Amino acid sequence: MTQTDIDRPRIHPTAIVEPRVSVGARTAIWDGVHLRGPSSIGHDCIVGEKTYIAYGVTVGNYVKINAHVYVCAGVTIEDRVFIGAGAIFTNDRYPRAFADGHEGLASSEPGDDMPTTVVRAGASIGAGALIGPAVEIGSYAMVGMGAVVLRAVPPHGLVYGTPAQLHGHVCICGTPLIGVDGVAARQDRARCARCGRRYRLPEGPTGLAVSLRD
Repeated sequence: MTQTDIDRPRIHPTAIVEPRVSVGARTAIWDGVHLRGPSSIGHDCIVGEKTYIAYGVTVGNYVKINAHVYVCAGVTIEDRVFIGAGAIFTNDRYPRAFADGHEGLASSEPGDDMPTTVVRAGASIGAGALIGPAVEIGSYAMVGMGAVVLRAVPPHGLVYGTPAQLHGHVCICGTPLIGVDGVAARQDRARCARCGRRYRLPEGPTGLAVSLRD
């Protein structure tokens, strides 16, 4: 096997990869996946079976997308993101099957006013989560399984529930942060009991968790 063979993406013969889809080196596209074009999948990714990725989607590098995930148009997924099985993204605030004032079905093509969603680097989305339109999920955030996310999630934020609410913060390694006194981190400074990283947390429900030591 040559170096070129090693670097070539692995695409299952049952996957549908439309024209103008870019798939990076060493990325694995599993059975029954449908990739609409134009779209872009980075290198060293996994796209699990029966997943659908719409046109206009950009997926970064080292991304793991599990089975039966629906990624609609208008979504950008940055590097090192994890998306659990059955997660669904949406991009229409006022969906109708019909075109108001006209015969037939409404167009499925994205318009100029289509909301966009961004999943920042290192974030994780749990199995079965539902991501509403025009939502930004911050870097290294953690979305719990089955959560219904209707508003922005701050960097390192831990959210779950229906609708999803902020319940704390997580480390880069994924472990929930604790305070300097050993209890749940809700004060200015926090640390990770697993890897030892320390953070300065925001005072309010949103904001940036600043790593004091990588």
